[in-house]
Amino acid sequence: MTSPTFGSDISDINNSNNPEASWQPKSKQLPIWVRRCGAWTTEVSLVVLSGIIPFGLGQLANNIGNKSVPLNPVVATTTEAIANTLGIPLRNRYQKVTPLANLFWSGALLAPVTIVGWQLFLLARTGQTLPKRWFEIRVVTALGTSPGWRKTLVREGFGKWGLPMGTAYLVWYLTGAFPSLVILLALSGLALLGDIYFIRFNKLRRTGHDRLGDTFVVDALSGQLDSNPFNFIDPQTQASTAAIVTTHKKSEGFHLWPWMRKNPGMTLLIITALGMVSVLGTIFGTQVYIQNQANSREFKQQDNDMFLALVNKLSLTSTKPQQRRVAVLALGSTKDPRAIPLLVDLLGQENEPSILDGIQQSLVSAGPTVIPELRHLNQAIKNDLDSLSYGGNSQEQLLVSLRLRATQKAIAKVLKVYSGSVKEADLSGVDLGQITSGPASFTLILENTDLSGVKFRGAILNQSSFKNSRFYGPGKDNRLGTFDDLIADLSGANLIETNLTGAVFGPVVMKRADLFRAILNKAKMPDSILTEANLSSAKLIETDLQRANLTAASLTGADLGSANLSEANLRRANLSKVKAEGANFQSSNLMESNWQGANLSGANFSKTNLRKADLSLAQLTNVNFRNAQLQNANLRNADLSLADLRGANLSGTDLKGAKLVTPKPAQLDQFLASPLDTFKSDHLRGVNFNFAKNLDPNQINYICKQGGIHEQCTNN
Repeated sequence: MTSPTFGSDISDINNSNNPEASWQPKSKQLPIWVRRCGAWTTEVSLVVLSGIIPFGLGQLANNIGNKSVPLNPVVATTTEAIANTLGIPLRNRYQKVTPLANLFWSGALLAPVTIVGWQLFLLARTGQTLPKRWFEIRVVTALGTSPGWRKTLVREGFGKWGLPMGTAYLVWYLTGAFPSLVILLALSGLALLGDIYFIRFNKLRRTGHDRLGDTFVVDALSGQLDSNPFNFIDPQTQASTAAIVTTHKKSEGFHLWPWMRKNPGMTLLIITALGMVSVLGTIFGTQVYIQNQANSREFKQQDNDMFLALVNKLSLTSTKPQQRRVAVLALGSTKDPRAIPLLVDLLGQENEPSILDGIQQSLVSAGPTVIPELRHLNQAIKNDLDSLSYGGNSQEQLLVSLRLRATQKAIAKVLKVYSGSVKEADLSGVDLGQITSGPASFTLILENTDLSGVKFRGAILNQSSFKNSRFYGPGKDNRLGTFDDLIADLSGANLIETNLTGAVFGPVVMKRADLFRAILNKAKMPDSILTEANLSSAKLIETDLQRANLTAASLTGADLGSANLSEANLRRANLSKVKAEGANFQSSNLMESNWQGANLSGANFSKTNLRKADLSLAQLTNVNFRNAQLQNANLRNADLSLADLRGANLSGTDLKGAKLVTPKPAQLDQFLASPLDTFKSDHLRGVNFNFAKNLDPNQINYICKQGGIHEQCTNN
């Protein structure tokens, strides 16, 4: 019996399954390898575009609509999985989006999966995806039939994508190239080329994924294998392989039953030995298991007896305070899981101050595992103290205050002693604020402490000191800027008058945090989220706030001297009376922001968006406004002496009473100096004032003399 050849059967099958397309490439003029590349590129492009287009539409819809619904959980989970795999930082994991954005982003997730599934179905049933049909090539088995699901999944899922991309990812991750996506793309390209390079090692023009799937790629019309594009073999050999007949040879594998029949003595010996080993192993393993269980029960009984003895000593009213303190400390050193809840309960009920100190010391020795219990107790005691302020006696208030201080000291010591080991601890809503009066006084001092990933949402931390502490650090991959970064959450926290000098925040979340009069000098806060935060009268000298989100934040009276806010978002922020000499706002979004009476001398506002911003009465001496967007901005009575406005858009800008030059002392009541005393500069040269509002004749005269553009300038 002869096996069918590609040249006979395949062409017959394809003639009936491949309708002509008017725009198809002329396949007879292109080698199969060229058409394979074209089909592959088209397949990838269809999948990519099916995701990019709805994703882009979703981004547009999210920017222009009302963000009122949570992100689709399937989209959110998929996004987190992709970001985690590729090490991409994901800052806002609980974002609100528009309903239309949710729809488009769900489509961006569903469309590629649908297209991939449909193309795999076509490939399994007909041997052709749509692009392969357009380029007149077909995937077949050795018998010239369509590959079917098993071969298709092996060929496409494992051979073409799984093995190359998995190898590239492992090399990228294990060699330290992580998280550079450029290197990952380069390695992925090399892996795919390596798969294609397998063509060199066989005469049938099969790539690595074709060999794994046991498939061939042939011309859809003639059934011919690939021509000889790389001159790997001579034309005569190529002609013979074009109609090659493939046969399947059965391997002469090892068969157990015939061997056992031929060697009965050896078979009996092996079975006997295996039986003895199994019996002895079972007996030995049983004895070891029984002994371990007995030892475990004995140790547990000893621990239980010790725990009960300590509890009994604590419950006796006749026990002296010193003995109870020793029992409390001993209880903290036990490994009994019942010890921590018991100690926390004692802390909430104890009346003796010395015992309270012993309990908090015992809890600290237990480690970070006590934080959840202490957090709940702290909140409960704080609630009791607030209730007593409306009608409790002073003695009871003092006792509750001492209990609250004990929880505060215990939490503070755990954070300090186990610095760097309390990552992702949840301290939301705790009261660690300063208490200055009475015996229950407390001030939180956590300087040079690693608090990366700790959640302080809604916590009371006023008048604390976090100098040079870290709130942002690397995760398990020990690299910053990846998905698993440990980012603290200070949303809604009370940080009034807190000292945060030199603290490392990075992209920390501080939405609606109260930082009134806080000290943030030289703090590192790039990419931080401070929307609607209160930074009034705060000190931010030389603070790094690059790309920070300060939308609708309040910075009234804050000191931003030499701070870096380049590319930051300060839309609708209130910066009235702020001091920002020498600050950098380059390329920032300052639309609709309020700068009334601010001192911005020497600041850099180049390329900023100041549309509809209020800069009235602001000190803008020597400010750089080059290429800034000042449409409809309010610059009434602002001091623009020596301000550089070259390239700025002044359409609709209100310049009523604005000072464009500094007069001599004897001319303080005049708008402009005399022509002989006027300082000549290029700061207004070429600046178009035609669409500025409320310019008076003196201002126009000065603009014309400085080389500015106005319709009333006779020399223009």
